[in-house]
Amino acid sequence: MSPGRTAIYAFTRKGATLGRRICEALRGDLFLPRRLAEDFDAIPFSAVAPLVQSRFGDYGAHVFIGATGIAVRTIGRLIRSKVTDPAVVVVDQEGRYVISLLSGHLGGGNDLARRIAGITGGEAVITTATDQEGLPSIDVLALERGLSIGNTDGIKHVNAALLEGGPIQVFDPEDRMGLRRGIPAIEVVEVVREGDWRPGIPGLWVTWKEKVPIAKQLVLHPRCLVVGLGCNRGTTAREIYRVIRELFGSEGLGLGSILCLSTIDLKRDEEGLLEAASSLGTEIRFFPAEELDRVKVPNPSDMAKRYVGARSVCEAAAITGAGGGELIVPKRISGNVALAVAVAP
Repeated sequence: MSPGRTAIYAFTRKGATLGRRICEALRGDLFLPRRLAEDFDAIPFSAVAPLVQSRFGDYGAHVFIGATGIAVRTIGRLIRSKVTDPAVVVVDQEGRYVISLLSGHLGGGNDLARRIAGITGGEAVITTATDQEGLPSIDVLALERGLSIGNTDGIKHVNAALLEGGPIQVFDPEDRMGLRRGIPAIEVVEVVREGDWRPGIPGLWVTWKEKVPIAKQLVLHPRCLVVGLGCNRGTTAREIYRVIRELFGSEGLGLGSILCLSTIDLKRDEEGLLEAASSLGTEIRFFPAEELDRVKVPNPSDMAKRYVGARSVCEAAAITGAGGGELIVPKRISGNVALAVAVAP
């Protein structure tokens, strides 16, 4: 199963027919009661509640074709966070109404409801306030622009300010959110210096540094930090993950701003690196030795040149992965790991 896939559940023959249509359009997985599963080439179940409980985190979205009450009772105890919960959509078996029930914004439930309504010819029922008012939701806008959310409790304060028609203050010295270009329906009061922030007024604080939010402040982390890595053969993911966390903590950098890990292509099969990237929810990029060897770094090594063909791995990989960006943390060695950090423009 993949978090990007959609699970579709139906309970009647008419619902199963609609479910098959939706399943084929979305390339999802169709689950039906045992009495119907074979007729519709679906995955059989005996009871939907234990099925969903066991698969809730395996899918990016769950679609129930039936009564809303069935969906509510099924997912009630599974809901944890608007950041991590999958989208849940409910469709009546005629396909007339498609209700975005859970994770409409961050989970993509609203967009999924609209897409399914296009498949069924029905009406998408969206109840989130910003959508009702035709306003952008700040959390969706942030994700669309490649930023991660530092504190989800700040979302409600900023979205509430937008709904009331008031301005929001924004501290974003590098304009990573892109609000200087202007967004319809969003009035921005730019905060140029950190000390000019007005406590208690809703707003965005955009930074690749670690930041403890204050009242009504939504912290957003642009994904622009590239961690260049070198490690001994067989280094565990646990050690690599720990070293990265410790470095980011000591340097005051936000883990949510990691764009990728970066290293030499000789490490393509290094399981610890691959697992560490997965644990951090990011990708890992590999570069050939000859490309890394062309990068000017503050700490070149003749020994590295002799063994891997490049005078630098972690610093050169960080800079290269960041598209020639500035090296903000030079080479550090901890145990079996050498790492450096660069910021992409």
